[in-house]
Amino acid sequence: MPKVLVICGATASGKTSLAVSCAEKLNTEIISADSMLVYKQLDVGTAKPTKEEKRGILHHMIDVVEPSSDFSVNDYEKMALPIVEKLLLKGKTPIICGGTGFYIQSLLYKSQFGNVGANLAVREKYERLAEEKGVEYVHGLLAKVDNDSALKLHPNDLKRVIRALEIYEITGKAKSAQNDKQIPRFDFLSVSIEYPRETLYKRINLRVEQMFESGLKEEVQSLLNNGVTTDMQCMQGIGYKEVAEGLQNGWTDGEIIELIQKNTRNYAKRQQTFFKRMQNHVFLSYEEATAEKVLALLKN
Repeated sequence: MPKVLVICGATASGKTSLAVSCAEKLNTEIISADSMLVYKQLDVGTAKPTKEEKRGILHHMIDVVEPSSDFSVNDYEKMALPIVEKLLLKGKTPIICGGTGFYIQSLLYKSQFGNVGANLAVREKYERLAEEKGVEYVHGLLAKVDNDSALKLHPNDLKRVIRALEIYEITGKAKSAQNDKQIPRFDFLSVSIEYPRETLYKRINLRVEQMFESGLKEEVQSLLNNGVTTDMQCMQGIGYKEVAEGLQNGWTDGEIIELIQKNTRNYAKRQQTFFKRMQNHVFLSYEEATAEKVLALLKN
């Protein structure tokens, strides 16, 4: 069985280009792991790869849901995991490419929850709370009783958040204290491209400026005109949230751009911290991050 190749890391680090180069040499396909690329009509602010950038390589998990839809980590796993497994059965190396760590984890690992049974009443209670007060509220409840598990789970991964709360209510002990561990589904190599901090920040700042030049403001206005509201999940993404707020409050383009740049830089820091904890992970400097280098590592 071939290994799975993961190309991940900070935004604006050149993941797509490297993934496409690797896919060309491996004659395989790419599974996007980006929580914003799943949305149709969100093109500019997501830096969605163009036809030219894809270079004929089939990309999965892009443009799979409407802007009005919620889309959880569990939804992603259900759609993307069969694609990975199908490629492996064909003898191909699936390439998972993106910066959403929780999406990547959902494909690489299956969680072991021990022998704690189910309690439907508990589940239904937290499902109702999620409907009434939102997934962030339920995630906050988990953080109070089992912060270690909360740090590992995205608020949108409601199924697993509720399962962790269920385990706590049944046993009186945190799930994270019950020898819970992530079990790899596949043999995999994870790679990310490393830049000096100032260089990465310049790339991020430039990308945001280019997004504005390419019509980010107009894209957000069009979404709002077509019924997408600011409380929908897709509008919480960096770039969309700031533009929508700027349009409502009469901010200048410069003020909006500066805020997006700042929030994107902060997000990049969090991404780097997340991927440093990954197993089988290799950081490549931008000078050595070539398809040839990655494929050589993949053979080891």
